[in-house]
Amino acid sequence: MMQFRRADERGHANHGWLDSHHTFSFADYYDPAHMGWSALRVINDDVVSPDGGFPTHAHREMEIISYVLDGALEHKDSLGTGSVIVPGDVQLMSAGTGIAHSEFNHSATEQVHFLQIWVHPKQSGLTPAYQQRHYPDTAKRGRLHLLVSPDGRDDSLLVHQDLYLYAALIEGKEKITWTLEDGRKGYLHVARGEVTLNGHVMRAGDGVKLQGALPLVLDAGLAAEILLFDLPG
Repeated sequence: MMQFRRADERGHANHGWLDSHHTFSFADYYDPAHMGWSALRVINDDVVSPDGGFPTHAHREMEIISYVLDGALEHKDSLGTGSVIVPGDVQLMSAGTGIAHSEFNHSATEQVHFLQIWVHPKQSGLTPAYQQRHYPDTAKRGRLHLLVSPDGRDDSLLVHQDLYLYAALIEGKEKITWTLEDGRKGYLHVARGEVTLNGHVMRAGDGVKLQGALPLVLDAGLAAEILLFDLPG
């Protein structure tokens, strides 16, 4: 099964300092047909104006992944973590029993564009934790590179869920093949550019739900950057 969700079908909220598109129901955007997919609950495509950002707020019982596409995102949290996240960086914050954090555009002149992804953890009551790692473009060029996994294999970030998150950059004649295992679900999100999935053209902001034993072919990329989620059934 492949169920496409085009960029212009997503929820949208423009707060001036924040322009956000919601793949799944979030805040004032509610659609019972799009409440998440497997353990994947949120993909927010956020553009934050210079010096704008999210003041300190709290989270519980959620695994939160931030993936920066352009600009720089400044993070501070109640664990004492302070960092600046730039393209190539992946941040994973396990909210667990409770964590408070803020996120601001680090620049006074440039926008920051990032994806905020929420995942339901496999168990509750976890100790809050923070991870961040850089994955260079060379690791993602023309192939799926593992960013997040339940066991931290291959220098990936550890998530408390049976979930694997891959990223890839695809251009020109580069081709990626991958098969979703029977009994699993998947989600493919095009973060930027354009790519063809099994003959279907997908552009920035497009996504597709995947289910069943499904061979995938990604090719004909035009500056494409994609995220692929391998999820529990």
